Amino acid sequence: MSIRTLSIVIPAYNEGPTIHRILDKIRAVELLQNLQKEVIVVDDCSRDNTKEAVQNYAAEHPDFPLTLHVHERNQGKGAALHTGISKATGEVLVIQDADLEYDPQEYNILLAPILNGHADVVYGSRFMGGRPHRILFFWHSIGNKFLTFLSNALTNLNLTDMETCYKMFRTEHIQGLKLKEKRFGFEPEVTAKMARIPGVRIYEVGISYYGRTFEEGKKIGWKDGFRAIYCILKYNLFSK
Repeated sequence: MSIRTLSIVIPAYNEGPTIHRILDKIRAVELLQNLQKEVIVVDDCSRDNTKEAVQNYAAEHPDFPLTLHVHERNQGKGAALHTGISKATGEVLVIQDADLEYDPQEYNILLAPILNGHADVVYGSRFMGGRPHRILFFWHSIGNKFLTFLSNALTNLNLTDMETCYKMFRTEHIQGLKLKEKRFGFEPEVTAKMARIPGVRIYEVGISYYGRTFEEGKKIGWKDGFRAIYCILKYNLFSK
């Protein structure tokens, strides 16, 4: 199958002051093989000016392939991703958080195994390779490693970072899944369901990570960790 376009799905909630910065970074990226971009922002009923900021950005850059979809009520990151995934028309799709923790210049690192014909899915790992990582929370790193270990034990994968934002898929695979989780349970659910696709080829590459503190806007908390454990067990053992 010929690959012409990368769909970039951005779930956004209260990112009005900074979302233009991630859009600037995406606009500056030159993709391998001159792939086109399709940028899909889903505003999950933000309480700030996220919608207006995206609309203004689109008006200021009319040549930028940007579309905005707005939820009438707040539903969660997973629900925003469901909306964005359903709207994608590119042959390959990547998830991009609206904050600045992940660098769009690294799309090509994830794209390479797909364009070379080796992979159907590529995870960008924050825990492998020699790229820069901001040093933040010890217990978050322990939690991530535990969740990845538990997920691996049930999927029989050997990922190092199941919870990473940077996941790239052949669009037909991700759109073929019936995804249910509306919040941060998206990561273990999509991993469990992707691992069961017959013949799917999953790769992992090292990426950089410029994490935020809670004061800087980080939203995931300890309750989401317990939900992730529930989702790992649910979608691997009880609800396939």
